[in-house]
Amino acid sequence: METLFEFDLPKGYVDSTGEVHRHGKMRLATAGDEMNAQRDPRVLSNPAYLTIVLLASVITEIEGVNIIAPATIEKLFTADLAFLQDMYQRINDIEPPTMHFICPDCGKEHDIPINFTREG
Repeated sequence: METLFEFDLPKGYVDSTGEVHRHGKMRLATAGDEMNAQRDPRVLSNPAYLTIVLLASVITEIEGVNIIAPATIEKLFTADLAFLQDMYQRINDIEPPTMHFICPDCGKEHDIPINFTREG
């Protein structure tokens, strides 16, 4: 099972010297990451800060950056933040089960996601 995923930021993190860093790695989140982020005082006073704390805990590396902390994530361009939020959702979501079938009319094979959360 893959637990570490590489990424390249669309804009890049600009450090204090003006150097741009784009390549990094994100690991899968754990239940502990989610619980610890919910308890963070910054999140308790501002729920919108949850994303910042979570990303700081699961991003293991941005090449050339020594420490990935909430302050680092705060300095990202909004395009990069949106990219990382999307990546977090994609790698941590559970894929729905699928049903494989062959169309009786055309003979093509299809995998259709099964949604157990709604009727129909």
